[in-house]
Amino acid sequence: MSEVVASMAGNVWKVLVEVGDQIEEDQDVVILESMKMEIPIAAEFDGTVKEVKVNEGDFVNEGDIILVIE
Repeated sequence: MSEVVASMAGNVWKVLVEVGDQIEEDQDVVILESMKMEIPIAAEFDGTVKEVKVNEGDFVNEGDIILVIE
C-alpha cells in the first residue's frame, strides 16, 4: 500500500476521487487551498483508492496522509 500526503498545509478544497476508483500516477486526487491559491495534489503511484482520509473543508498539515492507494 502507498500513501498520498499533503505537500503543504492548507484546507481541502476538493476531493477528486472516491474509494474504489482506479487512479494513475500523476493524476490529481485532491485540491488544497492555501493563501488563496489552489494546489493540486497528485498520486505518485498507479492503483486503487483504498481509503480517503480527508473531507472537503478539513485542514491538513504538510505530511498528513490524504489517501491510501492499493
